[in-house]
Amino acid sequence: MTPAHHYSILVFALVAVLQLAVLGRILLRPHRDPASRIAWLVVVATFPLIGIVAYLFLGEVNIGKRRAQRLNEVLHGMPPFQRQGESGQAALPANVERYRHLFELGESINGFQPLNGNSAYLLADSNTAIDTMVTDIDAARDHVHVLFYIWLPDHNGLKIVEALKRASLRGVTCRAMADALGSRSMIDSVHWSGMKEAGVRVAAGLPIGNPLLRPFFGRIDLRNHRKIVVIDDRITYCGSQNCADPEFLVKANYAPWVDAMMRFEGPVVRQNQYLFASDWMTYVDENLDDLLSAPLPQPIPGGFTAQVIGTGPTIRFSAMPEVFESLLFAARREVIITTPYYVPNDPLQNALCTAAFRGIDTTIIFPARNDSWIVGAASRSYYGDLLAAGVKIYEYEGGLLHTKSFTMDGEVTLIGSANMDRRSFELNYENNILLVDQSLTTSMHERQQQYLARSRRVTRDVVDSWPVSRRLWHNLLATLGPLL
Repeated sequence: MTPAHHYSILVFALVAVLQLAVLGRILLRPHRDPASRIAWLVVVATFPLIGIVAYLFLGEVNIGKRRAQRLNEVLHGMPPFQRQGESGQAALPANVERYRHLFELGESINGFQPLNGNSAYLLADSNTAIDTMVTDIDAARDHVHVLFYIWLPDHNGLKIVEALKRASLRGVTCRAMADALGSRSMIDSVHWSGMKEAGVRVAAGLPIGNPLLRPFFGRIDLRNHRKIVVIDDRITYCGSQNCADPEFLVKANYAPWVDAMMRFEGPVVRQNQYLFASDWMTYVDENLDDLLSAPLPQPIPGGFTAQVIGTGPTIRFSAMPEVFESLLFAARREVIITTPYYVPNDPLQNALCTAAFRGIDTTIIFPARNDSWIVGAASRSYYGDLLAAGVKIYEYEGGLLHTKSFTMDGEVTLIGSANMDRRSFELNYENNILLVDQSLTTSMHERQQQYLARSRRVTRDVVDSWPVSRRLWHNLLATLGPLL
């Protein structure tokens, strides 16, 4: 046997051992649903080298041992969240009591109880949202906290930069955090260093470091997708709005990006403060316990009940789909959903179909053109079953509908950063607010009706008219969904 043969056998043996090790890991990895486990087994068994490399990059939901340890230390070291009332169980108004089970699910995720006495309003559009934030930052007296997934050095992005610099120079403590990948153009710009020079404290979330080494220490595409603004522990914002122009120059072909943002006051502000603080203290050696230990913001007379729900790869993996599914099963009359990215797990798809089968008027609105061609195609593979169940599907034609909203029965709203896809379920840190209020839900419902007015309805006939090649392509991409 020649040395070349010995070398070939050795390489084959090493690949085989590595392949067996990866296959064993796939079988042993916790929280992997069966479809995902089977898909990865097939890929690694069929294409050993490519499959192993793909699994190293995309197979694990792991932010890294050190980061996870640091985050756990931060979470366990934070002061316990203050509760309203003397008893351990929140006292809910009569009109909210029937939704207690929804808030109990939310509380099981973060430990945040539903809080009474909040007020909020829906901002008119993306530019108005940024301008309102700037006004609030200019009026800040103690501190400003901002966290964005995407923060661009464009017109709106620089408005926030300049507002933070002005606030810092007049003595307000400003902390600005952005995702290291989504906001890399801002973080690498002179504007980021300019904020530091003005006294703004800045931090990058989930820094990548060396992209070739990162997969060995944690998955590279786990991102902080949250959008949080907290001002003086008195005002917070929640919704889908990144810190950027609606023209969104990095993906201008899909513009305008259509978002929805709400401005909140009341005790629920503190819960967003907790989320920001947990992210900040994980990457910055600064203790914010004094802010978190202050008395809760005063309830607003006649205010509504609300609760922050924060999810992510270090939180119960099924948390976000559980919220969506519970809302669907709680519906009695109507559900309207907007989401740009729909790649559901089986329980969520079944819950949507079940809502329609139960006679609930169920509507979901997607963008007609999706900036992710993979997600856009995969989403359409689910249309047939949804339509067969009676779900009404619309595709928005006025730009990229980026709003993530859920209204139910004219009373309940969920708004925030989470999409209905596996990335939001398992890979991204997200923040949402669940609320019960007829007036605010009516505002969100009216906005959804505006989206519908600029959408075309997708019928069964439309789906049936798609050529076989298109349906095969949709289904192929949807089949790859469990690999993510």
